[in-house]
This record gives sequence, C-alpha cells and structure tokens, in this order.
Amino acid sequence: MQQAIISVWVRDPRIQNNDFWHAYLDYEVCLHTDSVFFTRKTSRVRRRFSEFVWLRQRLQANSMLMAQLPDLPPKNPFFSLNNAQQISERIAGLQKFLEQILQSPLLLSDSCLHLFLQSQLSVAKMEECAAGRTHYSVAQAVQCCGIRRFLSQEDLQKDLSMSGDSDSDSSECRDVEGQTNKASSDLMETKQEPCVCPSSVSP
Repeated sequence: MQQAIISVWVRDPRIQNNDFWHAYLDYEVCLHTDSVFFTRKTSRVRRRFSEFVWLRQRLQANSMLMAQLPDLPPKNPFFSLNNAQQISERIAGLQKFLEQILQSPLLLSDSCLHLFLQSQLSVAKMEECAAGRTHYSVAQAVQCCGIRRFLSQEDLQKDLSMSGDSDSDSSECRDVEGQTNKASSDLMETKQEPCVCPSSVSP
C-alpha cells in the first residue's frame, strides 16, 4: 500500500496589531495531504507561536505520554519582530515540529491537531470544540475553514448544505445540513474574533 502524503509548510510571517506593546507575529500554516486521517485535503490557517505551545501541551496530555513529542524552537526573550534571521529560524523550527508530529498515527487521531491545522478557531474555541461543548462538531469547524471568511452567512449556509458534493470531504461532513443554521452562525461569529490567543500572551 502506498504511503499517504502529508505535506506541511509554515511561511508568510506577519505582524499583527498596530499597538507596539501588544504586537505579535503569526504564520501561515499550509497543509496538503491524501491521508484518510484528514477530512480536508488542503487547508491554510494562521497561527502564532503561543498556539503552537498550546498544541504541544494538548497533544502531550491527550497521548498520556504514549508519544514522544518533538520540541518547539526555544522561546527567546530577546526575540525581535524585525529580526529576519530570528524569524527564519523560528519558522524552520515550527515546520520541523509539525512535520514530526504528522508522522505519528497516534497524534493524527487527535481532534486538537485537526482543529489547529484546519480551522481558524481560537485556543478557547478549540478547547471547547474538542471537548464537545460547542454547537458545531470538529468536522464542521474544519469544513467552515475552507469557506472564505468574507462570505455572507447566507452563502456560508448554502456552502455547508452542499458540502456533501465535495470530493475532498468525508461523509461525516454531510451530516452538517441538519445543524447548519446554528453551527454556521456560531462559526461566523467566531470568524469575527481574532483567530489567535489573547494579546496578553507574549509571542
């Protein structure tokens, strides 16, 4: 059997927030795969360093120490948003971290990983969704990530209701139609929030 392809890239660092004291970098995380572990075969989201830290903590806790997780690039107290070399080194470290995680079948089954890679939910919303405390499922959150955030709610609902025709989505996403109104409303509301951790968390 041919081994599944899972390719991930971390790129395009951008400074967020105009306030100097609360500015931080986030990065585009792109995924391309033919693995059965993933509902969406291509995706791109933006994540900041503190969200990578959260992901590692959640994966470690959920795996109950059965998986040896790779290290993240060290947090540098002198990290500068304007230092190209430091940013480049961090990007390389973050990409290596994800590449190693995606080699573990145990970690690939973790819903937190899927929400991190394929949704724009904040850390708080990812926690709630993974714990089943939201009106939308993990599959719905992932599906909505593929629908551009500037679509109207009416367009979003239409896309969700037609998701069963998509070759790249599993049959699990086809159950979304019956819950579209509430789930899409919640997810659209989430899209209007910053898709990052609170600004009080340093980059």
